[in-house]
Amino acid sequence: MLRQCVATSKLDNAKAIHAKLLKNAGSTSSLYLHNHLLNAYVKCGDTANGLKLFDEMTQRNVVSWTALIAGFVQKGFATEAFSLFTRVLRSGTKPNEFTFVSALHACSFEDRLNLTNAYQVYGLITRLGFESNVYLVNAFLTTLIRHGRLDEALKVFEQCSNKDIVTWNAMLGGCMQFCCSEVPRLWYRMIHEGVVPDNFSFASLLTGLAELFDLYLGVQVHAQLVKTGHGSEMCVGNSLVDMYLKNRNLGEGFKAFEEILFKDVCSWTQMAAGCLNCDEPIEALRVIGEMRRAGVMPNKFTLATAFSSCANTASLKEGEKVHGLRIKLRDDIDVCVDNALLDMYAKCGCMDGAFIVFQSMGEHTTVSWTTMIMGYAQNGYPRKALEIFHQMREEGTEPNDITFICVLYACSQGGLIDEGWNYFTSMSDDYGILPGEDHYACLVNLLGRVGRIREAEELILSMPFQPGLLVWQTLLGAARLHGDMETAKRAAEQALQVDKVDPSIYVLLSNTFAGLQNWDGVGTVRELMQSRDVKKVPGSSWF
Repeated sequence: MLRQCVATSKLDNAKAIHAKLLKNAGSTSSLYLHNHLLNAYVKCGDTANGLKLFDEMTQRNVVSWTALIAGFVQKGFATEAFSLFTRVLRSGTKPNEFTFVSALHACSFEDRLNLTNAYQVYGLITRLGFESNVYLVNAFLTTLIRHGRLDEALKVFEQCSNKDIVTWNAMLGGCMQFCCSEVPRLWYRMIHEGVVPDNFSFASLLTGLAELFDLYLGVQVHAQLVKTGHGSEMCVGNSLVDMYLKNRNLGEGFKAFEEILFKDVCSWTQMAAGCLNCDEPIEALRVIGEMRRAGVMPNKFTLATAFSSCANTASLKEGEKVHGLRIKLRDDIDVCVDNALLDMYAKCGCMDGAFIVFQSMGEHTTVSWTTMIMGYAQNGYPRKALEIFHQMREEGTEPNDITFICVLYACSQGGLIDEGWNYFTSMSDDYGILPGEDHYACLVNLLGRVGRIREAEELILSMPFQPGLLVWQTLLGAARLHGDMETAKRAAEQALQVDKVDPSIYVLLSNTFAGLQNWDGVGTVRELMQSRDVKKVPGSSWF
């Protein structure tokens, strides 16, 4: 009955049995029953009463100590568990392999217990002759890996003469976490030594191959999965889908996704996010719609993906539907989801909706403020964007370099020269943020829009680092707008020194010649494009 209480986590039933035992005088002297009762208390989460019962026990053996330590570790009290382990040693009770496993788990779960504690435990394991116990080796390996000691874990791994699948999986997981490039080598060795991989092996390997973008080996592993039948399992299937999506192979990703028998919210969200990352936002929304029809409740990551997809397609109606789901989830949402919602409204041109969401947010991060600033700037409200920036500073939120790009962009959209210069100098003077190329490009654009082409060029030449393609393209665009042929030529020449195959440079220069009806110049640019095999990127539409 006590075992059943542990299996079902029914603490009240365990307490009722305890009360029954107290009434039965003969039962209270049974060490066997006391150990089971102790195990029930700690495993059901009542560590305080478990410890009280333990202290009241007149008889204790290694099972009593081990049950208490294991329960404390399981419930997240690793420091207290290790303290109990030291009490075992002081009491003169000889620990067994299960006691050592729990002590090592305590060392691996708690940062405050440094690796010295784990080495001391393993030293005692060796002294008592348990060093060949593969369960203890596996627990020590896990501890070393969780503390980031992959090299030391590899030494222990090599010295282990009776490795099992858990040993190999521990090393695969460690390599995946700290040295992905070692994952394929370890896998080849594992197969060569005749070890039969399980679902955890496949999941770890595929996750590592996804990080390495190793599609070639990933396809081979997929073939092994088909043979072993692990591909339909959710954790393995999710890892396989992730491997294909990271390699931007959306078609195979969908095939692997369809093979998963039971898909959870992570499966669906990963597939939708993969579509979005492969520049298929409409497909991402279709996947999320199918997920809802399958009765799977979205989480915050699903909503963030959905909002980003709506933003990429400027689909306000779809975005409003997803917003309804966000309202239903309420407390399960964090500020990152609301930031994605803000971005969706801003990119759909609905700043009223964005402002309502912004006002309703309990917390505003730098990303929240920056999104609002950029939204107003992009939708033709530069003054409002600067007002938001002033509110941000008044509330004590620190702007970052992206915030200043948005502020300078707002100034360029509104032709606000003086404000632009003030914010540009404020970056380094007030916030210690050194202007990058994007900031200079915004200022060049601002000067260029109002016709101060010479000043814009002088700004570029005074940059404290080598000007890149962006600033020269910006100057070229400004020179074209105002028909300044000489500056346009210089800007194009500098841009082509940075990148000779960017078609936008040739197009801008050609359009500048065409605007001045210099058809010879247009012809020269086109001949240059042909000689360098540069092709203009054709226009595209959502429709």
